Amino acid sequence: MTRPPHSRRSFLSGSSALLAAATASAVFPWSAKAFANSMAMDRPRVGCIGLGGMGRGDAHGHRSFGDIIALCDVDESRAAKANEDPNIGAGKADLCTDYRKVLERPDIDVVSIVTPDHWHVKIAIEALIAGKHVFCQKPLTLTLEENQLIRNACRKYSDRVFFIGTQQRSDQERFLRAVNMVRRGLIGDVQKITVGINGGDVGGPFQKSDPPAGLNWDMWLGQAPKVDYIKERCHNTFRWWYEYSGGKFTDWGAHHVDISLWAAGLDQEGTGPVEVDGTDAKHPVSFKDGYPEQDDRFNSAHDFNVIAKFASGMEMHITSRGDNGILFEGSKGRFFVNRGKITGQPIEENWDKDQFGPEQLQELYKGKPFEGHKNNFYRCLAEGGLPVSDVYSHLQTMNTCHLAVIAARLNRVVKWDAKAEKITGDDQAAAFFARTPRAGFEIARV
Repeated sequence: MTRPPHSRRSFLSGSSALLAAATASAVFPWSAKAFANSMAMDRPRVGCIGLGGMGRGDAHGHRSFGDIIALCDVDESRAAKANEDPNIGAGKADLCTDYRKVLERPDIDVVSIVTPDHWHVKIAIEALIAGKHVFCQKPLTLTLEENQLIRNACRKYSDRVFFIGTQQRSDQERFLRAVNMVRRGLIGDVQKITVGINGGDVGGPFQKSDPPAGLNWDMWLGQAPKVDYIKERCHNTFRWWYEYSGGKFTDWGAHHVDISLWAAGLDQEGTGPVEVDGTDAKHPVSFKDGYPEQDDRFNSAHDFNVIAKFASGMEMHITSRGDNGILFEGSKGRFFVNRGKITGQPIEENWDKDQFGPEQLQELYKGKPFEGHKNNFYRCLAEGGLPVSDVYSHLQTMNTCHLAVIAARLNRVVKWDAKAEKITGDDQAAAFFARTPRAGFEIARV
């Protein structure tokens, strides 16, 4: 059963009033339980699309700020599991297997999109058209063309908040400190960034079979080519197939390349590499003209050192070798950061002393106070403005990641015109700019 349509204006005005009443000088603590309980009729209503492990984890976070009233997954068992969770659906949410059922509901304000990567943009654009605010997991896009399609949609529907699930942007102790250190020039001119993202899985041959009961395999495939069901193509291992993702380049790359470009000041439209060298990339199957020759094995790159070169002379090495994390090397110093540590002379000697505090964090948060990842999303719903994990900077990351995929698949250097956003001098490489979706799964163009 659907609830009466929620008034976004009521939510915004109610939130603003609560903010004003909370304190005259301090920032309203969006992480406090008081927010979750003070506006029962004004809490955003959330529909969750995609309910695997990450989808359920995100749903837990959304429930702190909104009421989850719809759960959708092409695998019926996943939606049912989420609804049984007292911290997600609590047995009260409406269940469906078609995301359009969620988008057509006027009483849903926010959609959380945590599907396989090849579905992100199609659902996200349709959600914007339907008037929803969007939380979408990384990587947002499957192709370079999708970057442009979603950017156009976000510009047209700029009154909607669009948030990317790149949670490293909310890590104060490590990644935000690293970004601040580099952006303030404390290690000098950035000369080299090594981005360690590990390699994709190797496996196969895998057996074809009938899809399990309750899974709509045709819908799961979406825009991708129609193929027989293989368990390893689906759910937890879909990222090791180029048909649905970009392997590690767009998996961990969406995190570490993002932090690297943000730190280097190369996260704005019109910036990017001038060329990407994929000659040192290996795949677990043979490739011809950039396409795998076997269909029953993982096919994304598993061993690589792809080098992106920038106009300034800076190089970014995106590699499966060495530690997972980011090594920044500047003319004055170097340091390493990952999810477990930040280390190096600039850190040990506190080169950022008196230059990394609330003021700098607020600058990185685009004028908003530092707080948790989803806290920032829901603050933007009430206050407006771009979130810390905004769509526009993320697309710059995805340009570099997709170029790394293309260069690796072709095992050669790919030239890139960052201002025009096009591959130059190589018709074969340029053909990877977009993919032709399967009939019936076209992406809306706005």
